[in-house]
Amino acid sequence: MPDLSLLPPSAVVDGEDLRVGGCLLSDIAERFGTPAYVVDEQALRDKAREYLSALTGRHPHSRVCFAVKAYPSVSMIRVLADEGLGCDVVGAGELAMALAAGADPATIVMHGNAKSNQDIRAALDAGIGHIVVDGFDDIDRIERLATGRTPVLLRVSPGVESSTHAALATGGKRSKFGVPVEHVPEAIARMRAVDVIDLRGLHAHIGSQVLSIDQFEAAVAALASLERFEVYDFGGGLGVRYEHEDVAPPVHEYVERLVGAAHKHLGEDIEILIEPGRSMVAQAGLTLYRVVTIKRAGKLHVAVDGGMGDNLEFPLYGQRFTPLVVGRWDAEPVLADLVGRHCESGDVITPDVELASPSIGDLVVVPVTGAYCFTMSNNYNAALRPPVIYCRDGTARVGVRRETFDDLLAREVDLR
Repeated sequence: MPDLSLLPPSAVVDGEDLRVGGCLLSDIAERFGTPAYVVDEQALRDKAREYLSALTGRHPHSRVCFAVKAYPSVSMIRVLADEGLGCDVVGAGELAMALAAGADPATIVMHGNAKSNQDIRAALDAGIGHIVVDGFDDIDRIERLATGRTPVLLRVSPGVESSTHAALATGGKRSKFGVPVEHVPEAIARMRAVDVIDLRGLHAHIGSQVLSIDQFEAAVAALASLERFEVYDFGGGLGVRYEHEDVAPPVHEYVERLVGAAHKHLGEDIEILIEPGRSMVAQAGLTLYRVVTIKRAGKLHVAVDGGMGDNLEFPLYGQRFTPLVVGRWDAEPVLADLVGRHCESGDVITPDVELASPSIGDLVVVPVTGAYCFTMSNNYNAALRPPVIYCRDGTARVGVRRETFDDLLAREVDLR
């Protein structure tokens, strides 16, 4: 039997098929086509409840805000808002999605290292919980655009060099995000001189796919070296398992140590916000493909009907995945590159991976694609972006429909 530990908890083998959320993947492929993003809705809800229970159980005056950038879909936000989560949004677009999903504006935090006038106006018009000031230009814009007291947090660059891919590290001394520690007193003084700014607290986020809790604790200690406030937002960034040998801290351990560090350095009479993204949604999602061609050219290439149009994780970050060939449970594995259909040598989902004797037409499941794959989906080679299918209690529903060729042409103005 295959190792299903990277798939959503509901995943079970059913003969030569797999069930996720009670739905057969072959039925999903037949009904909705491939490639398709598949989300185990109950796993998603359970993860939200796990985060809420872990945080509020240790620190009642707290809030979990889903990092919308990990899966910017109204359908996704609605499920998580329904479970009581707030939202961390970047810019006016993600804010519009959160509001369309029914998220309470008071539970929304807006980020952005280069917010435009449009972003600030949208946040002000919606009356969101906090705008996160990322630099002095944000202060100038809020001063110019706000007409009443506006609650803000100041994002601090804590100087913590997180052990993750360079493109995912956001808390180091050279990061484009936040105000360096040495400039924080100046930023605080500037905000306190602006009548429409209500500085409530500090924010720090050190990166994504971080597997060492020590680094989160270091960020808390860095904030504690500054002036004390009533609100602290510790960001997100907890990493997940993508391969069987990966080790990722469980949510309860991450929260326990993070809250412990906050109580130790900042006290217990503060409000705590966290912003999980990847660790909230990654394992609840998978991508379903069909094998299109198999070719040997120095090595074996197994090509599916998607690729870098729906998963840019390996081309951008070198992130490997652990695919399964559905139904080939007893087949002899072969070493191959799992590649896509796009006209680019870098169109690789995972290189040098063992696949169980794939044949043309086989279904391939790539687990742990619930974070950032949908986010970065694109129209390379004018490919159509996949649908998002939610599975729960044996029922499959469309959260985002598959793109059409009419969609591709909809923004063109020179059609004849």
